[in-house]
Amino acid sequence: VQLQASGGGLVQPGGSLRLSCVASGRVVSPNVMGWYRQAPGKQRELVATSTSGSITNYADSVRGRFTISRDNAKNTVYLQMNGLKPEDTAVYYCAYRYLPSTNNYEGRGTLVTVSS
Repeated sequence: VQLQASGGGLVQPGGSLRLSCVASGRVVSPNVMGWYRQAPGKQRELVATSTSGSITNYADSVRGRFTISRDNAKNTVYLQMNGLKPEDTAVYYCAYRYLPSTNNYEGRGTLVTVSS
């Protein structure tokens, strides 16, 4: 499975960005797709996940500001990020896992910078 993320960039505090990630290859259900992020000097952390059955999970730090959604027909997952804060600055990585498996696939990250 290959993952291609896009949509990162520079945004001012309080602004919005929408990340997209397309999965290609042997994408099968049931699965979970989601986003992780890693800020400079910090450990990678979970941001949000969504199963192919639309069960979602969010980190406490983004709940209420970020929304994950997906289009299963397009094997695409989105992350709508509103109310961005400087502490949201990080490289965001898209991930996929076939639920019965322990193999986690991850794409190259996309950089999100929140700064005035």
